[in-house]
Amino acid sequence: YFCRHGERWELQLKGSGKTPYSRNGDGRAVLRSSVREFLCSEAMHCLGIPTSRAASLVVSDDDVWRDQFYNGNIKKERGAIVLRLAKSWFRIGSLEILAHSGELDLLRRLLDFVIQEHFPSIAMNGSNRYLEFFSTVVSETANLIALWMSVGFAHGVCNTDNFSLLSITIDYGPFGFMDSYDPNFVPNTSDDERRYKIGNQANVGLFNLSKLLQALKPLLDPRQKQLASQILEGYGEHYSRRFTELFKTKLGLLGENENDSYLIAFLLKVSLLC
Repeated sequence: YFCRHGERWELQLKGSGKTPYSRNGDGRAVLRSSVREFLCSEAMHCLGIPTSRAASLVVSDDDVWRDQFYNGNIKKERGAIVLRLAKSWFRIGSLEILAHSGELDLLRRLLDFVIQEHFPSIAMNGSNRYLEFFSTVVSETANLIALWMSVGFAHGVCNTDNFSLLSITIDYGPFGFMDSYDPNFVPNTSDDERRYKIGNQANVGLFNLSKLLQALKPLLDPRQKQLASQILEGYGEHYSRRFTELFKTKLGLLGENENDSYLIAFLLKVSLLC
């Protein structure tokens, strides 16, 4: 699909039925979650956060049965379908599954396609193109999660299949915005272990990037593997720097001061106690 500005966007239907990847689910979506995805993805776009977009929402005549609060109380709900758009729907999991199954030729072909289509600054004939790709995904993922934190957004299912290779927000299933600061905030009622609590999002991002590196390793030589590990080690510093920049902007802090990070942490701690 091409827009009037010459950009290419991929279309995807959420809630249209079973796919080969529906994990034994019915592949349907209920109206309430479809409305939430439509509104939130557009809100995130307007907040300046990289995200998929929503083009349309169609209410279905089909009934969908759901246990909304995972308490055994199954109810019939109205179904709906969201037409959503993104520059790409490839995820970390798209590469991870190929590496896991040993389909290295297909892995290389998919990587080259993604790089050629979406990473124009990387030379396709360069021997370090996969390393450059990994470095870009690491830095942009850190930037994305820092942006999430700057608006109090919590993605409820931060697995590798929900992390975009283009570092955009995708798959608005369980999600939420904090009403007040709470690092233990969890928008997913099925996340009993609080694995994806908002205060753990940066760590989960690091975990997912380590899985990406693991998927890329069969295509890297020993030197590149060492450099990639060093790139991954720099993720925390990149995230902290971007997090600090965003919160300094919120507070109107100018210039550089070694106490900036302390002040931000102190104010967050105070807001937690209020």
